[in-house]
Amino acid sequence: MSPVLAGVLQVLALVVALGLVYRPLGDYMAGVYSSNKHLRVEKWMYKAVGADPNAQMRWPAYLRGVLAFSAVSVLFLYLLQRLQGALPGSLGFASIDPDQAFNTAASFVANTNWQSYSGEQAMGHVVQTGGLAVQNFVSAAVGMAVAVALVRGFARSRTGELGNFWSDLVRGTVRILLPIAAVGALLLVACGAIQNFAGIHEVGQFMGGSQQWNGGAVASQEAIKELGTNGGGYFNANSSHPFENPNGLSNLLEIFLILVIPFALTRTFGRMVGSLKQGYAILAAMGVIWLGFTTLMMWTEFSHHGPAFEIAGGAMEGKETRFGIAGSSIFAVATTLTSTGAVNSFHSSYTGFGGGITMLGMQLGEIAPGGVGSGLYGMLVMAIIAVFIAGLMVGRTPEYLGKKIGTREIKLAACYILITPALVLCFTAAAMALPTPPHSMTNTGAHGFSEVLYAYTSGANNNGSAFAGLNADTQWFNTTIGLAMLLGRFLPMVFILALAGSLAEQKPVPATVGTLGTHKPLFSGLLVGTILIITGLTFFPALALGPLAEGLAS
Repeated sequence: MSPVLAGVLQVLALVVALGLVYRPLGDYMAGVYSSNKHLRVEKWMYKAVGADPNAQMRWPAYLRGVLAFSAVSVLFLYLLQRLQGALPGSLGFASIDPDQAFNTAASFVANTNWQSYSGEQAMGHVVQTGGLAVQNFVSAAVGMAVAVALVRGFARSRTGELGNFWSDLVRGTVRILLPIAAVGALLLVACGAIQNFAGIHEVGQFMGGSQQWNGGAVASQEAIKELGTNGGGYFNANSSHPFENPNGLSNLLEIFLILVIPFALTRTFGRMVGSLKQGYAILAAMGVIWLGFTTLMMWTEFSHHGPAFEIAGGAMEGKETRFGIAGSSIFAVATTLTSTGAVNSFHSSYTGFGGGITMLGMQLGEIAPGGVGSGLYGMLVMAIIAVFIAGLMVGRTPEYLGKKIGTREIKLAACYILITPALVLCFTAAAMALPTPPHSMTNTGAHGFSEVLYAYTSGANNNGSAFAGLNADTQWFNTTIGLAMLLGRFLPMVFILALAGSLAEQKPVPATVGTLGTHKPLFSGLLVGTILIITGLTFFPALALGPLAEGLAS
């Protein structure tokens, strides 16, 4: 079987698997967030934090819950790392330095999981399982809660109430993420991933010395890292490490876990707003972009010219032979079009255009299908922009799902889409202009610039993957990328929840013959075009200095 055919079959297998679970999972999640009943374990949690799960919140109260919970999470994870040296189960590792502890705490709470450290050489079992793995669950649940609040904004009318943050957070964790992650962990163990609390031990003799490995609860963390679109690996090599991703079957399973909730949330959206066709329209836009990027990535990596590439069957540098070009390309696109950031290959070693595709996937806003929750609310903001553009074309007030898109709504949507590009471009410009940060670059020229651009693109978009050439463990990068992650995560949520509150207060507008059919293929096409044009106009100059220049020169 040719490698290209193997790649096509992997994509088809993913499409079939995602299609089989799309309806039941999407309907189940809609039922979870619409239910008025509370499980016993959930009631214990509400009592522990002193929350009333039945109290409805307007958007400022919902936002305060998001920010308060996230701030406490950052503080807890920071202190856990700073105290690691005095904790049991630390495997003898020292406490984490302040700048790196801040960076890591911000990273995992912001659902980014950027890592400027080697997990197997820095973090003990307590920090890994009691700190990082816990944030993999709750940070994902926060994103889902905010997305559901926006959906309620479309579904409700003449009220500013968006539900209850504490209820949405607990239900998303207990009823959705935990059960699926448990099944995923069992499947990964069956594939060969490790799951233990072993200490450090030496294995083999290499060039006169020994190699040391430590065990850990890897499979359970690997499952939620992919399912929650988190991405932080137990080991420095992330999902290219055989303990995390043993073979081709586990590789395909991990890609499935990355994509399953973001795609299924479109069904949840359609069910909650009372029109499944609206969910299908959003799904179609996501699917077109994902398949297009996957096809383009495989083409660039398989067809690159040169004797070495022809002998290897394509651009094999930086890729695991266990997965090959196809498995690596599909994984790279899935992890950068979502906010996952896990890697089973090194994006810095991709062809110039291939590295550019991974960057562009993040710069789209990671909305195809995007992170759990963040992908859906990002796509809905883009839908509002697309409706606004269509309204300008025909000279009428734009409407979406029976809600008028007025001055307030379009200002909030515009602020949302401007935050991340501003963070990426400003921090990149500062890093390149100052004398010290460029010393962290492994390469010079266009590729070196791509290393820095990729780092801030990854941080501000809450992706967390790295270009694998930049030394980011410096005070400058730990601090600035940490700030980019926090601002890139929580500032957009402010505008999303304000938008949700504004929509919920409106009364429905009846559809007329002049109303744009947002459930039709024409709108899905308009939505894809809007996304690509906005991204292209924003990031094209920066991409021209980095991956495009490198690709054209090779």
